[in-house]
Amino acid sequence: MKRRWKPFAQPRADFAFAGAALKKNWARLHRGDCERFPDAAPLQEAWRAFHRGDFQLACEQGLALGAEGEAVAGKAQFIYATHLEPDKKTRLALFEQAARRAEAARKARPDDAALHYLFACCMGRHSQSKSVLEALAAGTAGRIRKALERALELAPRHAEAHIAMGAWHSEVIDKAGALVGSLTYGASAPEALNHYRKALSLFPESAIVRVEYAAGLTRMDSSREEEARTLLEQAAKLAPADAAEALDVELARSRLEAL
Repeated sequence: MKRRWKPFAQPRADFAFAGAALKKNWARLHRGDCERFPDAAPLQEAWRAFHRGDFQLACEQGLALGAEGEAVAGKAQFIYATHLEPDKKTRLALFEQAARRAEAARKARPDDAALHYLFACCMGRHSQSKSVLEALAAGTAGRIRKALERALELAPRHAEAHIAMGAWHSEVIDKAGALVGSLTYGASAPEALNHYRKALSLFPESAIVRVEYAAGLTRMDSSREEEARTLLEQAAKLAPADAAEALDVELARSRLEAL
């Protein structure tokens, strides 16, 4: 029997977006990823499943549509693996699988910013299971950066890609050191901050922008803990627009408790 994903446990009534409600709320729901409203009814249904927290159904419905549905399928799998999957081995397998699919889909749809972004995010999450030297030597950091650069070239207002690029710079600096990170990989703290700030300006309603911004600040400079705390406090008070954002708010609250 096929393994079922752990369900999203919060109430879903506010995130149903039945009928015309999906299109009416689309701009707010997709402010972070600049996804266009789909004309095809099956793709609309997949996005409805995603927004109400039926992540496995959203993934399955997206996969049934081929490369056209990979954006919703990959995003559903990424969100589920990030927030809900309890088993580390399974989580890493989900990231790896989604990265492989996104890699294939972006070759078929090279002008789809979402696919470059998803490839970068899933590759990044999976590479965290490896040692720093292994990941850097394999060229993973370079591939992730190129994918994010392409996503931002196609969609300059893609807030989630900006936050991912900020995370890329901050993580390379954290793992390789500021000097090696700069000379070898082109990572820099000013660039990280530029992308974090841009993401926040584009998507001020987002909890995950603040959560990642806070994480990046403390990775690069431990003296900025109070600034990071303020960002987390702001994130924890935001009203989520869908299930994915509800999980982001929950993450902000858990990180505040851990401080």
